[in-house]
Amino acid sequence: MSTSLSRVQLRVRGYHLDGYGHVNNARYLEFMEEGRWDFFDQHPEMMKELHQAGRAFVVVNLNIDYLAAARQGDDLEVLTGIIDVGERSGLCHHRIIRKDGGRKDGTVIARADLTFVLLDMRANKAAAIEGEVREALAALTLGKEAFSA
Repeated sequence: MSTSLSRVQLRVRGYHLDGYGHVNNARYLEFMEEGRWDFFDQHPEMMKELHQAGRAFVVVNLNIDYLAAARQGDDLEVLTGIIDVGERSGLCHHRIIRKDGGRKDGTVIARADLTFVLLDMRANKAAAIEGEVREALAALTLGKEAFSA
């Protein structure tokens, strides 16, 4: 069953760490990308329609707030969803939460807002978000409050 909010579980491994023993800042980009891939996997028809139209999602801006350190052995949950769709760009939100023994301990490790555009693959430039693609994205849009539930 597809949902508007992707939830990916992962465990922090030694190779995610920096010299200070916590997750390196660049690794959070990978964690969030994993969340986006899961989100896209949940919506294969939308992705098929985009590809047939010669469109691709492209990241144009990413703003991350690092709020707490994650360490080796921590179990994290990466939440990913679309929070806004405009005429030429959209906004995807990520939240990474530490879990403890199967329960959320409530610690938000990082949160980010990612701006994307739809790239017209033939023209190699941003395209308007319109028609059925816009309707599909708008139907998946949710508020940031959904990330704290």
